[in-house]
Amino acid sequence: MNSKKKLAGKILKISPSKVRFEEGALVDIEKAITRSDIRGLIAVGKIYKSGENEQSRGRARKLLKQKRKGRRKNRGSKKGSKYAIVPRKEQWMTRIRAQREFIKELKDKELLSSANYHKIYAMCRGGYFRNVRHVKMFLNEHQMFDQKEQRENKENKK
Repeated sequence: MNSKKKLAGKILKISPSKVRFEEGALVDIEKAITRSDIRGLIAVGKIYKSGENEQSRGRARKLLKQKRKGRRKNRGSKKGSKYAIVPRKEQWMTRIRAQREFIKELKDKELLSSANYHKIYAMCRGGYFRNVRHVKMFLNEHQMFDQKEQRENKENKK
């Protein structure tokens, strides 16, 4: 019967361990000698292949559950290059949006003049600033905050 399983496996293009014989058809299978005999039994359904994927997903589900909880996300678990995880463009987008939001807020509060706003906006666009803190530092160093408006805002808060 092993030779028949091997032959059926070659015909079905699967492993002989995945070939199944129908219980009531063992006599017919024993009589089959040639490839065409085996092909006929396959067509009738007396020889068939067992289920497609017999690979357990239990462990995979367990890992997925942990990942959803936020586990297994440290450096050792990451695959790919430095920028495969967060692409350069995405990093740029988050940085520039934060900077633009910050300077817009300052302009709306009238802490930044329109001219200075446009100057800083252009600098942000050119990639001059690393982050929002760097923008603040630059504005303080170059005294670009409108002093009169700043004093009025402090008085209004008190």
